[in-house]
Amino acid sequence: MLDPESPTRVPSVEAMATPLATGDGSAHALQILSNEQWSLMASRNLGYSEAMSRAALFVAALSGAVVALALVAQATDFRGGFIAFALVLLPVVFFLGLVTIVRLGQINREDALWVQGLNRLRNAYFDLAPELEPYFVTSRYDDVGGLVGSSAYSRPPTPLQAFVALPGAIAVVDSVVAGATAGIAALGLDLGTGPSIAIAVASFALALAAFVTIGVRKFGRHRGDLEVRFPTPR
Repeated sequence: MLDPESPTRVPSVEAMATPLATGDGSAHALQILSNEQWSLMASRNLGYSEAMSRAALFVAALSGAVVALALVAQATDFRGGFIAFALVLLPVVFFLGLVTIVRLGQINREDALWVQGLNRLRNAYFDLAPELEPYFVTSRYDDVGGLVGSSAYSRPPTPLQAFVALPGAIAVVDSVVAGATAGIAALGLDLGTGPSIAIAVASFALALAAFVTIGVRKFGRHRGDLEVRFPTPR
C-alpha cells in the first residue's frame, strides 16, 4: 500500500530534471530560447539604430555650426559679432556631443548585456545538442572573456581602438569643439594669437583626458557589475 503524497516529499531525480533534459520539454525549451534570441537580436538592432542616429545628429549639428560660423565670420570680418555668436553656438554643440557620448556609453552597456544573454542561450543550445559545438564561432560563456570571444577580435586590432570606435571618435571631435570654444573666448579677451592657441590646445587635451577617464571608470564599473553564471573555464 502506498502512502499519500506529502508536501515535504523529496522529488525523484526524473522529476528534478530540467526541461532541457526531457523529451517534450526540450521542444518547448527550444522554442522559448529561440524567441528570446530573436528578442535580444532585435534589442541589439535598436541600439545600433539609435547609436547611428545620435552620431548623425551630432555631426549634422556640428556641420551646420561650422557653416553658420563661416557666414558670420564673412559678414563681421571676425570681429566682436563673430566671437559673441561663436560663444553662444559652440557650447551648444559641445553639450550635444557630450550627451551623445554619454548615451553611446549606455548603449554599449546595454549591448554587452544583450551579448551576454545570447551567450547564455548558446550555452543552453549546447546542452540540448552538444555535438553542434564545433559549428559555432562565438562563445557560450557570459563573463568578460566570453563577451570578448563573441566579438570579431580577441584582441584590439590597434592600440588606438578606443578612438576608432564611435564614442571615442566623437569624444575627439567634441574635444576639438571645446578647444575651439576656449580659443575663441581667449581671443575675445584680447590675449593674443599665441596664448589663444595655447589655451585652445590645453582645453582640447583636458577635455579629451576627461572623456578617457570617464570611459575607463565606466568600463571598470560595468565590468564589476557583470553577473556571471557560466564563466570561461581556465
